[in-house]
Amino acid sequence: MTSHVLHRNSLVQPPRAVSGDGIYIIDENGKRYLDASGGAAVSCLGHSDPDVRAAIIDQVGKLAYAHSGFFSSDPMEELADDLIAHAPAGMERVYFVSGGSEAVEASLKMARQYFLEIGEPDREFVIARRQSYHGNTLGALSVGGNMWRRRQFEPLLINASHVSPCYAYRDQRDDETLEDYGLRIANELEEVILQLGTGRVAAFVAEPVVGATSGAVAAVPGYFKRIREICDRYGVLLILDEVMCGMGRTGTLHAIEQEGISGDLQTIAKGLGAGYQPIGAVLVSGKIHKAIANGTGFFQHGHTYQGHATACAAALATQRTIRRRSLLENVVDQGENLQKALASRLGNHPYIGDIRGRGLFRGVEFVADRATKEAFEPSRKIHAKIKKAAFENGLMCYPMGGTIDGQRGDHVLFAPPYIITQNQIGDIVDLFSQTVDQVFTAEGLI
Repeated sequence: MTSHVLHRNSLVQPPRAVSGDGIYIIDENGKRYLDASGGAAVSCLGHSDPDVRAAIIDQVGKLAYAHSGFFSSDPMEELADDLIAHAPAGMERVYFVSGGSEAVEASLKMARQYFLEIGEPDREFVIARRQSYHGNTLGALSVGGNMWRRRQFEPLLINASHVSPCYAYRDQRDDETLEDYGLRIANELEEVILQLGTGRVAAFVAEPVVGATSGAVAAVPGYFKRIREICDRYGVLLILDEVMCGMGRTGTLHAIEQEGISGDLQTIAKGLGAGYQPIGAVLVSGKIHKAIANGTGFFQHGHTYQGHATACAAALATQRTIRRRSLLENVVDQGENLQKALASRLGNHPYIGDIRGRGLFRGVEFVADRATKEAFEPSRKIHAKIKKAAFENGLMCYPMGGTIDGQRGDHVLFAPPYIITQNQIGDIVDLFSQTVDQVFTAEGLI
């Protein structure tokens, strides 16, 4: 059957998903796929939660949508109240959007407007990290450090500076403790601020746990505290991108809780609405809101569907369900089970160098040589072969290439739903191990 959809890959016609059953998606032929990645770390409640479905139906029956240029709505107000009640210290307002890239775009514009409001118009530069990912819109892509996604669009991107990622597996020196390494890498931010000019930098953007580009890479102890100190010293806003790693994915509602600091702006999305409706948001600190409210009073930005009533109702039901069912405790417990099971089954595999992450956010990095950590030749496309074989085996995982520098390196990311059981963790590891053996056998390596 001919499709008129411009799919992500015009050379591939994906199977049609027709229904969801807990952590499984079922296609038109009845094949079941275990969703071990939550799509893209989105489906934290699985694909058939009755409470979220009921909330959507109820809201559509009352009011599906009202443009935020004219109205607020009960779901939007209630969701904002709920998010601020559980937000990191200093957050006082919520700006709703429809997804993660929009949230990052909004945060960049908000940072720029903040400095205009307080009379510092020279602050125009943004710093982020290499091997980061902040979204696919042009502003978000500009600050992101995912070279593969950026490359063909470089002429369209705004100028942003990038410092080293906090990636101890690759970059920690033999003579350094984790804490020493973290301070060395964090201090790169201060060096770049001084190079650009202390009154010229507006914001530093970072994922507390790096997701798609590097595969569940968490910062070392002390890194983010030093980043916060540097930002405060030079009046730079700290934008925390928790689109993928936030809203419970790493075992706490906000990943940054585990670092003991707060940002000035924080983006959230994926786990906010669990995929039942498209939604994202920016958590806004009191100082930024006050600067705008006491200045022009108007944030010069907006989207048609921001604060969408049905999307907000779905997200509110999602967050209440996570709390009512104590699912963050399950994220911690099953995350540990996933780490242990992967390490037990694959920890000594000759082509797996690192198994890492927090909560139900785990990454597996492939190497050609465990001793030297040498990556496979990019032309072998190990990550793509893993994805294809896993999908054929009924397992959804999230692979990427270019883990190290945008060209070299392969990894797989796991981000299963928060409702997962220990038996289902075993199923993931069984299917993944089977897939790994298939791929490396086909490659003539085992």
